[in-house]
Amino acid sequence: MAELKTLLALFALLVGVQVQVSSVECSNNLAETKGMYSDLPQCCADSHYRKSGIQIIQPQPGFGEPFGVFCDQDYEGGGWTVIQNRYDGSVNFYRGWKQYEEGFGSMEGEFWLGLKKIHELTYSKKYELVVLMDDWNGYQAVAKYSRFSVAGPEEKYTLKSVGIYSGTAGDSLNYQVGMKFSTLDVDNDLVKDGACAVKYQGAWWYAACHESNLNGAYVRGTVTDFATMMCWKSFRGYYYGLKTSRMMIRAIN
Repeated sequence: MAELKTLLALFALLVGVQVQVSSVECSNNLAETKGMYSDLPQCCADSHYRKSGIQIIQPQPGFGEPFGVFCDQDYEGGGWTVIQNRYDGSVNFYRGWKQYEEGFGSMEGEFWLGLKKIHELTYSKKYELVVLMDDWNGYQAVAKYSRFSVAGPEEKYTLKSVGIYSGTAGDSLNYQVGMKFSTLDVDNDLVKDGACAVKYQGAWWYAACHESNLNGAYVRGTVTDFATMMCWKSFRGYYYGLKTSRMMIRAIN
Protein backbone atom coordinates (compact mmCIF):
# COMPACT_ATOMS: atom_id res chain seq x y z
CA MET A 1 0.00 0.00 0.00
CA ALA A 2 2.86 2.38 0.82
CA GLU A 3 4.38 1.77 -2.61
CA LEU A 4 1.02 2.44 -4.28
CA LYS A 5 0.60 5.72 -2.41
CA THR A 6 4.11 6.77 -3.40
CA LEU A 7 3.43 5.92 -7.04
CA LEU A 8 0.19 7.91 -7.03
CA ALA A 9 1.92 10.90 -5.45
CA LEU A 10 4.68 10.81 -8.06
CA PHE A 11 2.17 10.52 -10.89
CA ALA A 12 0.17 13.46 -9.52
CA LEU A 13 3.36 15.50 -9.39
CA LEU A 14 4.15 14.63 -13.00
CA VAL A 15 0.68 15.68 -14.06
CA GLY A 16 1.05 18.92 -12.20
CA VAL A 17 4.17 20.10 -14.01
CA GLN A 18 2.54 19.97 -17.43
CA VAL A 19 1.72 23.42 -18.74
CA GLN A 20 -0.77 23.27 -21.57
CA VAL A 21 -3.73 20.98 -22.31
CA SER A 22 -1.84 17.99 -20.95
CA SER A 23 -1.96 19.54 -17.49
CA VAL A 24 -5.70 18.99 -17.22
CA GLU A 25 -5.85 15.74 -19.14
CA CYS A 26 -4.90 12.37 -17.81
CA SER A 27 -2.16 10.53 -19.69
CA ASN A 28 -3.41 8.03 -22.26
CA ASN A 29 -1.01 5.54 -20.70
CA LEU A 30 -3.37 5.25 -17.75
CA ALA A 31 -5.55 2.97 -19.85
CA GLU A 32 -2.69 0.48 -19.90
CA THR A 33 -2.24 0.55 -16.13
CA LYS A 34 -5.82 0.77 -14.88
CA GLY A 35 -5.33 -2.26 -12.67
CA MET A 36 -2.84 -0.29 -10.60
CA TYR A 37 -5.49 2.32 -9.75
CA SER A 38 -8.39 0.15 -8.62
CA ASP A 39 -8.58 1.95 -5.25
CA LEU A 40 -8.71 5.48 -6.59
CA PRO A 41 -11.31 7.85 -5.10
CA GLN A 42 -14.28 8.80 -7.28
CA CYS A 43 -13.95 12.46 -6.34
CA CYS A 44 -12.02 14.83 -4.09
CA ALA A 45 -14.54 14.33 -1.28
CA ASP A 46 -13.67 10.60 -1.23
CA SER A 47 -9.93 11.19 -1.02
CA HIS A 48 -8.08 10.21 2.15
CA TYR A 49 -5.34 12.70 1.25
CA ARG A 50 -6.60 15.89 2.89
CA LYS A 51 -4.08 18.37 1.55
CA SER A 52 -5.01 20.68 -1.33
CA GLY A 53 -3.30 19.77 -4.59
CA ILE A 54 -3.42 17.61 -7.68
CA GLN A 55 -4.86 14.14 -7.20
CA ILE A 56 -5.90 11.28 -9.46
CA ILE A 57 -9.56 10.27 -9.35
CA GLN A 58 -11.78 7.83 -11.21
CA PRO A 59 -15.42 9.05 -11.22
CA GLN A 60 -16.72 5.83 -12.79
CA PRO A 61 -14.74 2.86 -11.41
CA GLY A 62 -14.44 0.01 -13.87
CA PHE A 63 -15.73 2.14 -16.73
CA GLY A 64 -14.25 5.61 -17.12
CA GLU A 65 -10.52 6.26 -17.14
CA PRO A 66 -8.74 8.00 -14.23
CA PHE A 67 -7.64 11.61 -14.60
CA GLY A 68 -5.98 14.32 -12.57
CA VAL A 69 -7.87 17.12 -10.82
CA PHE A 70 -7.01 19.86 -8.36
CA CYS A 71 -8.65 19.18 -5.00
CA ASP A 72 -9.32 22.07 -2.64
CA GLN A 73 -9.31 20.54 0.85
CA ASP A 74 -9.38 23.87 2.69
CA TYR A 75 -12.60 25.68 1.76
CA GLU A 76 -15.57 24.77 3.97
CA GLY A 77 -14.14 21.45 5.10
CA GLY A 78 -12.63 20.47 1.75
CA GLY A 79 -13.70 17.88 -0.81
CA TRP A 80 -13.96 20.41 -3.67
CA THR A 81 -12.87 19.74 -7.25
CA VAL A 82 -11.75 22.94 -8.99
CA ILE A 83 -13.21 23.19 -12.50
CA GLN A 84 -12.17 26.75 -13.32
CA ASN A 85 -9.53 29.03 -11.81
CA ARG A 86 -8.56 32.57 -12.85
CA TYR A 87 -6.59 35.13 -10.90
CA ASP A 88 -3.98 36.96 -13.01
CA GLY A 89 -4.92 36.77 -16.70
CA SER A 90 -1.87 34.66 -17.60
CA VAL A 91 -3.95 32.11 -19.55
CA ASN A 92 -6.03 33.06 -22.59
CA PHE A 93 -9.64 31.88 -22.13
CA TYR A 94 -10.87 33.02 -25.54
CA ARG A 95 -10.58 29.60 -27.17
CA GLY A 96 -12.38 27.14 -29.41
CA TRP A 97 -14.68 24.22 -28.78
CA LYS A 98 -12.08 21.47 -28.76
CA GLN A 99 -9.99 23.13 -26.08
CA TYR A 100 -13.00 23.83 -23.88
CA GLU A 101 -14.08 20.24 -24.32
CA GLU A 102 -10.69 18.77 -23.38
CA GLY A 103 -9.47 21.45 -20.96
CA PHE A 104 -6.49 23.82 -20.92
CA GLY A 105 -4.07 25.65 -18.66
CA SER A 106 -2.10 24.42 -15.65
CA MET A 107 -3.84 22.94 -12.62
CA GLU A 108 -1.34 24.74 -10.43
CA GLY A 109 -2.26 28.03 -12.07
CA GLU A 110 -5.11 29.25 -14.25
CA PHE A 111 -7.11 26.54 -16.00
CA TRP A 112 -10.39 25.14 -17.29
CA LEU A 113 -10.84 21.47 -16.38
CA GLY A 114 -12.73 20.52 -19.56
CA LEU A 115 -16.38 19.91 -20.39
CA LYS A 116 -15.88 16.16 -20.82
CA LYS A 117 -14.56 15.80 -17.29
CA ILE A 118 -17.11 18.19 -15.79
CA HIS A 119 -19.89 16.15 -17.38
CA GLU A 120 -18.43 12.85 -16.19
CA LEU A 121 -18.10 14.16 -12.65
CA THR A 122 -21.60 15.63 -12.40
CA TYR A 123 -23.23 12.55 -13.89
CA SER A 124 -21.34 10.08 -11.70
CA LYS A 125 -22.56 11.67 -8.45
CA LYS A 126 -24.71 14.58 -7.27
CA TYR A 127 -22.68 17.77 -6.99
CA GLU A 128 -23.02 21.23 -5.52
CA LEU A 129 -21.23 24.25 -7.01
CA VAL A 130 -19.54 27.21 -5.39
CA VAL A 131 -18.22 30.24 -7.27
CA LEU A 132 -15.70 32.41 -5.41
CA MET A 133 -15.08 35.89 -6.82
CA ASP A 134 -12.90 38.84 -5.80
CA ASP A 135 -13.12 42.41 -7.02
CA TRP A 136 -10.16 44.79 -7.13
CA ASN A 137 -11.08 46.45 -3.83
CA GLY A 138 -10.50 43.37 -1.69
CA TYR A 139 -14.11 42.26 -1.45
CA GLN A 140 -14.96 38.60 -1.99
CA ALA A 141 -18.39 37.33 -2.95
CA VAL A 142 -19.74 33.78 -3.01
CA ALA A 143 -22.44 32.14 -5.13
CA LYS A 144 -23.39 28.63 -4.07
CA TYR A 145 -25.74 26.25 -5.89
CA SER A 146 -27.20 23.05 -4.47
CA ARG A 147 -27.36 20.83 -7.57
CA PHE A 148 -24.97 21.43 -10.48
CA SER A 149 -25.01 19.15 -13.52
CA VAL A 150 -23.74 19.39 -17.09
CA ALA A 151 -24.97 17.13 -19.91
CA GLY A 152 -22.71 15.25 -22.32
CA PRO A 153 -21.43 15.94 -25.84
CA GLU A 154 -24.62 14.76 -27.54
CA GLU A 155 -26.44 17.65 -25.82
CA LYS A 156 -23.56 20.12 -26.36
CA TYR A 157 -22.82 20.10 -22.64
CA THR A 158 -26.09 21.76 -21.68
CA LEU A 159 -26.22 23.29 -18.21
CA LYS A 160 -28.93 20.96 -16.92
CA SER A 161 -29.38 22.34 -13.42
CA VAL A 162 -27.87 24.52 -10.72
CA GLY A 163 -30.39 23.93 -7.94
CA ILE A 164 -31.03 26.45 -5.16
CA TYR A 165 -28.87 29.57 -4.84
CA SER A 166 -27.35 30.92 -1.64
CA GLY A 167 -24.52 33.34 -0.95
CA THR A 168 -23.46 36.98 -1.15
CA ALA A 169 -22.79 37.48 -4.87
CA GLY A 170 -26.39 37.25 -6.05
CA ASP A 171 -27.72 34.72 -8.53
CA SER A 172 -26.33 35.29 -12.02
CA LEU A 173 -26.30 31.68 -13.19
CA ASN A 174 -29.93 30.49 -13.19
CA TYR A 175 -30.53 32.52 -16.36
CA GLN A 176 -28.12 30.18 -18.19
CA VAL A 177 -29.84 26.92 -17.15
CA GLY A 178 -31.02 24.86 -20.10
CA MET A 179 -28.47 26.40 -22.47
CA LYS A 180 -25.86 24.55 -24.50
CA PHE A 181 -22.23 25.60 -24.22
CA SER A 182 -20.88 28.02 -26.85
CA THR A 183 -17.37 28.99 -27.92
CA LEU A 184 -15.91 31.34 -30.51
CA ASP A 185 -16.18 28.63 -33.20
CA VAL A 186 -19.35 26.81 -32.08
CA ASP A 187 -22.49 28.92 -31.68
CA ASN A 188 -25.25 27.31 -29.60
CA ASP A 189 -26.91 30.43 -28.19
CA LEU A 190 -30.39 31.85 -28.83
CA VAL A 191 -29.28 34.91 -30.80
CA LYS A 192 -30.08 34.63 -34.51
CA ASP A 193 -27.83 37.45 -35.68
CA GLY A 194 -24.29 37.01 -34.38
CA ALA A 195 -22.71 34.85 -31.70
CA CYS A 196 -22.61 35.64 -27.98
CA ALA A 197 -19.21 33.99 -27.51
CA VAL A 198 -17.66 36.28 -30.12
CA LYS A 199 -19.49 39.42 -29.02
CA TYR A 200 -18.63 38.91 -25.36
CA GLN A 201 -15.15 37.42 -25.90
CA GLY A 202 -15.67 34.25 -23.91
CA ALA A 203 -17.16 30.78 -23.76
CA TRP A 204 -20.19 29.98 -21.63
CA TRP A 205 -23.73 28.66 -21.48
CA TYR A 206 -24.98 31.69 -23.38
CA ALA A 207 -28.68 32.32 -23.88
CA ALA A 208 -29.40 35.75 -25.34
CA CYS A 209 -26.78 36.42 -24.04
CA HIS A 210 -25.68 36.24 -20.36
CA GLU A 211 -25.85 37.35 -16.75
CA SER A 212 -22.41 35.89 -16.04
CA ASN A 213 -19.33 35.58 -18.22
CA LEU A 214 -16.61 34.02 -16.09
CA ASN A 215 -14.59 32.90 -19.11
CA GLY A 216 -14.63 36.39 -20.64
CA ALA A 217 -11.69 38.74 -21.09
CA TYR A 218 -9.47 39.39 -18.08
CA VAL A 219 -9.46 43.14 -17.43
CA ARG A 220 -8.97 45.28 -14.35
CA GLY A 221 -12.03 46.82 -12.74
CA THR A 222 -14.31 49.38 -14.35
CA VAL A 223 -14.34 49.47 -18.17
CA THR A 224 -16.44 51.02 -20.92
CA ASP A 225 -17.13 47.84 -22.91
CA PHE A 226 -20.41 46.14 -22.06
CA ALA A 227 -20.18 42.63 -20.52
CA THR A 228 -17.17 41.38 -22.50
CA MET A 229 -15.08 40.74 -19.42
CA MET A 230 -15.02 38.19 -16.60
CA CYS A 231 -18.15 39.46 -14.88
CA TRP A 232 -21.05 38.48 -12.63
CA LYS A 233 -24.01 40.82 -13.12
CA SER A 234 -25.44 40.69 -9.60
CA PHE A 235 -22.02 41.24 -7.98
CA ARG A 236 -20.30 44.10 -9.80
CA GLY A 237 -22.42 44.52 -12.91
CA TYR A 238 -21.69 44.47 -16.63
CA TYR A 239 -18.95 47.12 -16.69
CA TYR A 240 -16.55 45.65 -14.16
CA GLY A 241 -13.85 43.03 -14.70
CA LEU A 242 -13.36 40.80 -11.66
CA LYS A 243 -9.94 40.06 -10.19
CA THR A 244 -10.52 36.36 -9.51
CA SER A 245 -12.97 33.60 -10.34
CA ARG A 246 -12.82 30.08 -8.93
CA MET A 247 -15.49 27.49 -9.71
CA MET A 248 -15.51 24.36 -7.56
CA ILE A 249 -17.85 21.37 -7.25
CA ARG A 250 -18.30 18.91 -4.38
CA ALA A 251 -20.11 15.59 -4.24
CA ILE A 252 -23.15 15.53 -1.97
CA ASN A 253 -25.15 12.67 -0.48
